Amino acid sequence: MSDEGSQSGGDDAAPTNDGQRFDRLPATATEREVDGRATREEVLEWWDERFGVPPETFDGYTFWEKGAGKIWILHGDTADPISVEGLGMTFLRTRQEHWKPTTNAVQRFGREATKNVVELDGEQAAAFAAGEDQELDWEGDWGYLVAAHDLAGEGEPIGVGLFVYGELRSTVPKGRRENLDEI
Repeated sequence: MSDEGSQSGGDDAAPTNDGQRFDRLPATATEREVDGRATREEVLEWWDERFGVPPETFDGYTFWEKGAGKIWILHGDTADPISVEGLGMTFLRTRQEHWKPTTNAVQRFGREATKNVVELDGEQAAAFAAGEDQELDWEGDWGYLVAAHDLAGEGEPIGVGLFVYGELRSTVPKGRRENLDEI
């Protein structure tokens, strides 16, 4: 496994991130070669602690970084490192104060979440899908949440919400927003 990126200097230079290729996340911190790079263990722990998604949910998946903190997930495996434009799907943003799951990740894996899931009624879900921020009475944690709506008796993840100061902020990307009369 190689986590080496471009070198900045002589032979003693520490490996750095190469934004033009995918590098597999190291399994643990002891295997980390690139400063600041998340590990598989940290990613699984974060999903478990933040959303209650059990680590085994991601068995059979590999995690990759391309760019500074842009984590991708792939069902399966491939050569490491690899220079391609895309690999699997975008999954998580790290290397910032608060890690942020992507809309794709929440829509794919959010059904497994057992905490920090905010259930929205029809009107709230429509506003969220349209990208609107809204006042919300939420007694849970502040930060990123799985925003969900009940469809056919089951909670269906809509996307990622950011809850701060009594407000649920929609982070639905502009190109994926929907104008729904009522769900």
